[in-house]
Amino acid sequence: MGVLWEKNLVDFLLITVFLGGGAAYLTGRALANTWRPVIQVIGYMFPLTFAVRFIHFAMFEGTLSSIQFAAIDFLILLVAALLGFRVTRTNQMVGQYHWLFERRGPLAWRRREVGRNAETPEKRQTE
Repeated sequence: MGVLWEKNLVDFLLITVFLGGGAAYLTGRALANTWRPVIQVIGYMFPLTFAVRFIHFAMFEGTLSSIQFAAIDFLILLVAALLGFRVTRTNQMVGQYHWLFERRGPLAWRRREVGRNAETPEKRQTE
């Protein structure tokens, strides 16, 4: 019994990280695809956390109402959902508004500079 997992690490990784985290990532992606606000991710993670806790309880004889492990599961699922949301929202903003925004990384975008002083790929190479 560890601080993060209840019975053993394999059960925790299988159910919480891979199964629950995958579902959370897809939930975040679905929310971003329908242009929902990011705050809704939190609300959708509560039922998913209860489902993950129930699977731990039903399959691996874990405790159903452990606040400590439910909070840990919730935080892991929330991180996965926010990651899915942000990756999808970045792709949306860069893809649909390509004349306004450019990708700054896998999780961020920035406004394109316009005008004479705009940074171009040629300017970046000379500096």
